[in-house]
Amino acid sequence: MFEKLTSYLDSIKERDPAPRSRWEIMLYPGVWAVGFHKIAHWLFDAKLYFLARFVNHFSRLLTAIDIHPGATIGRNFFIDHGFTVIGETAEIGDNVTIYQCVTLGGTNPTNGVAGKRHPTLCDNVIIGSGAQVIGPITVGERARIGANAVVTDEVPAGATMIGFKARSTLVPAEEWIKDFIPYGTPFSSNCEDDEGNQIDCIEKLEGELAALKAEVAAMKEGQGLPAQASLDLSKKSGTDD
Repeated sequence: MFEKLTSYLDSIKERDPAPRSRWEIMLYPGVWAVGFHKIAHWLFDAKLYFLARFVNHFSRLLTAIDIHPGATIGRNFFIDHGFTVIGETAEIGDNVTIYQCVTLGGTNPTNGVAGKRHPTLCDNVIIGSGAQVIGPITVGERARIGANAVVTDEVPAGATMIGFKARSTLVPAEEWIKDFIPYGTPFSSNCEDDEGNQIDCIEKLEGELAALKAEVAAMKEGQGLPAQASLDLSKKSGTDD
């Protein structure tokens, strides 16, 4: 048991550079929430639902993390900070990382049967802060959910989901094989052009700015005004009101 605990704490330290010792990690609310959940889940499996809920609510009071006793959680699950909600039928694989204010929420069953209504997270998934993953969908292995993304569709393995409603961005192989990326968001500034090709966002913005400057220069030439004179004229018109 001691070896499992130290292995778990070490796995957190690999993903979080802040703590300086295992003892410091022991104070993390996410660690306590997972520990309480193990007790609550055992009671839930034994059909002691009231006691399971009592442990669940006590844990939420202490940690600001709400994990339903029925949720299934794998090894080395790390909740970095609090205010996270995990629903009853959620299934979480090994080495999953969730940041603050994340919801693994369920759909509203219309047939009166609860069933599977919460997400399944495969191994090594990372979910950024504020993301909402809703419904009985599967988030594939090593997928990343960007901050504040809203995900309601299946997520392929290795994909990065961003936006509202979340869309997938292609992740290069060298990024996909990385063991861990903080907040589930690659540090590159890649985005898509009008044809769907991957380009650098900064380069795209600089190109658009250059095109706008060229259009403004063409307009000034059409009016017969030099650039400096046009600038002086605009300043004067702004101060004569």
